[in-house]
Amino acid sequence: MSEPMMEPEAGQVHPGYGVFVAVWAVLVSLTALLVLVSRLGQGPAVWGLLLITPTKAVLVFYFFMHLRYEGLLLKTLVSVALGTLLIFFALLFSDVAFR
Repeated sequence: MSEPMMEPEAGQVHPGYGVFVAVWAVLVSLTALLVLVSRLGQGPAVWGLLLITPTKAVLVFYFFMHLRYEGLLLKTLVSVALGTLLIFFALLFSDVAFR
């Protein structure tokens, strides 16, 4: 048996399929841009990965994982976790850069 559809709580508005299709189209476009940038050489490919991939991740978190519709506490926890990960990556890259 299927689960009954839950009605959104007061104040919550969930988007229609058009929003998800539009976000998907943007993700596909960013992927195509990343492929094009990677053909320019290793330097541009690395910078493309460092700039385009987090943008795609934010779109996936925000829309497809419904972070847009969550409360402030969960948004803050996800931001702190991703910020901590970013700090660790920065420390890792600084160690590699100064060898």
